[in-house]
Amino acid sequence: MTTATGPRQPPLPCVAGQIVAEMMQRDRRVLLLGAPGSGKSTLAAALADALVAGGRTCRCASADPGTPAFGPPGALALGERADDGWRTLALEPLCTLDAARFRLPLAEALRRLLAQATAPTGTLLIDAPGVVRGVAGGELLQALVAAAGVDLVLVLTPAHREPPLAGELAALAAEVVPVRIAEGARRPGRGRRARERTARWDAYLGAAPALELKLDRDPGRPGILGTPPPLDEPAAWAGRQVALLRAGRLLALGEAQKLAGGRLDVRAPVDGHDADALLVRDAVRTADGLLETAKPFAPAPAAFLPPAQRRPSAADFGGPRPAVQVGGVDALLVNGIFGDPLLHLRLRHLGRSMLFDLGDGERLPAHVAHQVSDCFITHAHMDHLAGFLWLLRSRIGERTPCRLYGPPGLIGHIRGLVSGFLWDRIGDNGPVFEVYELHGQQLHRAIVQAGITDHRGHEAIPAPDGVLRQDPAFRVRGVVLDHHTPVLAYAFEPAPQHNVRKDRLRAAGLSPGPWLNALKAGLSAGDTERRLSLPNGTTVSIAALGRELVMTTPGRRLVYATDLADTPTNRARLIALARNAHTLFLEASFAEADRARATAHAHLTGRACGEIAEAAGVARLVPFHLSRRYAQDPAALFDEIHDSCPHALLPER
Repeated sequence: MTTATGPRQPPLPCVAGQIVAEMMQRDRRVLLLGAPGSGKSTLAAALADALVAGGRTCRCASADPGTPAFGPPGALALGERADDGWRTLALEPLCTLDAARFRLPLAEALRRLLAQATAPTGTLLIDAPGVVRGVAGGELLQALVAAAGVDLVLVLTPAHREPPLAGELAALAAEVVPVRIAEGARRPGRGRRARERTARWDAYLGAAPALELKLDRDPGRPGILGTPPPLDEPAAWAGRQVALLRAGRLLALGEAQKLAGGRLDVRAPVDGHDADALLVRDAVRTADGLLETAKPFAPAPAAFLPPAQRRPSAADFGGPRPAVQVGGVDALLVNGIFGDPLLHLRLRHLGRSMLFDLGDGERLPAHVAHQVSDCFITHAHMDHLAGFLWLLRSRIGERTPCRLYGPPGLIGHIRGLVSGFLWDRIGDNGPVFEVYELHGQQLHRAIVQAGITDHRGHEAIPAPDGVLRQDPAFRVRGVVLDHHTPVLAYAFEPAPQHNVRKDRLRAAGLSPGPWLNALKAGLSAGDTERRLSLPNGTTVSIAALGRELVMTTPGRRLVYATDLADTPTNRARLIALARNAHTLFLEASFAEADRARATAHAHLTGRACGEIAEAAGVARLVPFHLSRRYAQDPAALFDEIHDSCPHALLPER
């Protein structure tokens, strides 16, 4: 190794006293460089002890956020050597464990950390990350040397091998000295590293309470720095490490618990309500309770399917068909953005389907009709209900009732459609439909069965807050809008996801079993006061178990609305229903240039569609039910939608 003071030299033995005697007779700034498991942190502690034993001052910057020598993970720590180890003096947050990816922010954090040092004299050790290969290693080495003013680099080197980053080391102005890796030094396994890192993180958080931070766009709310997931993806925030900052200085590190309605619950060891900024990157507590690196965030898949192969004529073509995936739900606008409204939701984990509106259903395979458990009809205009005949015919032989929901009058329309046919050969085996009409805060229910003329009459069922369908896995709410006739808009709201933290399960000495399913079911049902019997013979309330063992993330909501007038009342009701939804399917029937026609027919323009989506703060807008008058040249309408809502899902223009 060529150094600033001479030619290649053999590695020094990894003996702290000898290194101090030969290389550190004066105060220096020393970078310890080496691959993971080469013993940098052990050597740093030994060097510090030797210096302190000689009556000298020694501080250390722990600069590896993933495997820190001291201090919490996800941060850089400045420490002073004491009899019982390192005493932390200051922290600089990174909120990542990945020194290679965030190497430049790491170097800048080191510069800020050292600026906080109160002792102007003494030896400074920098325990560098184990990034010693490729472009990342070379850039990080140079950045750390510059940020810390390093004048000596101790390179932990395997026997009979070149030191890592030999070319970059030779180009440094600092003195470079190879040190032989100590016998027995080895890198712990990934699982052990994760457990040790998590233990440090848990020790830092302690019994920290949760505080609520408002993250909406109003002035005075904390700004968000780093590489955070989108605010409209609450599931991606649960477990994220965050840094609470005030005037650029760290108040505390914390852990996000949940994000809902623009409010973030954070566990932190100090009261951070006066934070003016949050730093968020990719350090996250996973479902098994370990602090790891989050997978790169990617929004739910969305695409336009090719036109369906089966269509009677070109005139029947409904244009591109948006298909999106949100959580465990696949959603497809079956007839395209210009065709009859018909949204097919496939609930993958439940093996069932739901339909929103019943336009032409010929593009759906007949077997889907047998998997449909619920249909949600906006209103009974022909393009929204004519597909009921496909459903009726396809469900012949199906004995399980299918539920239909809609505005007042739907029961009569379904009875009329069913009774319009002769059912003399079906007996009492005809398809059965439970039909529900929303009347204020009540559902009126009737049973309609093909071949049975004595239909059961109305039955009133409470529908508080517009809840039409309540299932352990989801609920559907409706709100009444005006289209010169009552129409319903719908919100599909999946239940929160409850993931058991395996680390806490192990720490509690509990073995998995059916009781965990009962715990999740109780949390989903809100039955939190009920007590469960645990494998160790004790009984604990579901609420207490949930707090201790479960990480909960909210479901991703879908909202469907079409055929509504652009009125202040309609806007206010729909915005409230769609607030912070993941995906909004919303009509954009006319261009703004044809506003008079839109008003006459009680439809939205493209601009109104985008404005409603933006006001509701949805993550994705899917415009549909566009008038066929624009089918040959939709570019102007697409531009109008995009101008008012840049995150609208639109075909290539």
